Amino acid sequence: MRLKGVYQSLFKKYGRQKWWPADSRFEVMVGAILTQNTAWLNVERALNNLKQATALSPKVIIETNHDVLAQWLKPSGYFNIKAERLKQFCHWYLEHDSYDGLKYKRTARLREMLLSVKGVGPETADDILLYAFNRKVFVVDAYTRRLFSRLGFVEESIDYESLRAVFENELHAETVKIFNEYHALIVMQGKEVCKTRPLCNECCLQTKCKKLGVVT
Repeated sequence: MRLKGVYQSLFKKYGRQKWWPADSRFEVMVGAILTQNTAWLNVERALNNLKQATALSPKVIIETNHDVLAQWLKPSGYFNIKAERLKQFCHWYLEHDSYDGLKYKRTARLREMLLSVKGVGPETADDILLYAFNRKVFVVDAYTRRLFSRLGFVEESIDYESLRAVFENELHAETVKIFNEYHALIVMQGKEVCKTRPLCNECCLQTKCKKLGVVT
């Protein structure tokens, strides 16, 4: 499998990534919402604010004054919008009896439900499905599109759902653990090597790359 070969090369270079860093499934969900349009370090700061305020629970978040919640979330950027979206997500989450009320939903149905929540797009929904519910969905981000278009696997203009299908169709026999690790490894490769201006001489995928040295 072509995609499995890329995975093996990345894993050999970087090793296990131990994603997603969180103490609970709910924290994963909150992190997935807060990481929109910001770096993970900023999300960690916001999460720490919630933890210090003993507010990392859907009930407390809903009951917290908007301005207070926004202040806690300020490190993550767009904090007023994220405070509103987080409250909306928590309302939805509790209305469906939290994790225990959602864990038996079929993956396609659960994804559909998540996407119905205002502010939850495909990448956020798939982060939650993979890392909080342990479902075999592939999370696509800008690093994924950049890396695999440079490798010549897909066109850079491919849409989210089509690119997700490429991975899920080829890796359907793999475990959730592989889906988890693969996304994390792609992020590492994108941050360290396959940047906007790639460091091709440092790349472990040189023999697989069809656009070596070409900045796209």
